[in-house]
Amino acid sequence: MGGGGDDGMGSMAMAPPAAPRHGDHAAPTPHAAAMHMSFYWGDRAAVLFPGWPGARGGGAYALCLLFVLALAALTEALAAASRCVAARRRAAGGVPASSAALLTAAHAARMGTAYLVMLAVMSFNVGVLLAAVAGHALGFLLARSRVHPGGGSSSAAARDRGHGGAPEDASSKA
Repeated sequence: MGGGGDDGMGSMAMAPPAAPRHGDHAAPTPHAAAMHMSFYWGDRAAVLFPGWPGARGGGAYALCLLFVLALAALTEALAAASRCVAARRRAAGGVPASSAALLTAAHAARMGTAYLVMLAVMSFNVGVLLAAVAGHALGFLLARSRVHPGGGSSSAAARDRGHGGAPEDASSKA
């Protein structure tokens, strides 16, 4: 326990970490981008992949927004498809293994697309957020709102009642 600052650990003692000095920064890498922690508006974003769309311009940013919109719409379409398959199998009285495998695959694909949309929104770019919301709305409108012809249970109910979706004939109007 002699002098020299020996604490009894011999050569195993470690020096405390040096406090950061003002102006010490890691050297920037070519792919380093500012990580936003609040929403911002701009076409220089990193969405899903480093440097994409980045500083490639408005066209690449628009393509990125369309990609996010399509992913969100696909998420809603997969949700509607899995509900449709599940409802048909319940009505048939059971779920065969092939339908269970199809439902599992559709669920896995839906979760994958939902997580990709979530990660895209985590870029904190307002345009990406709006594209994701618009994609979910468009997907809902097309896949689950029963507005388009041939979709949803309203057209099936009309066929079951005998209307078939055709206009009424002249004898029923009189």
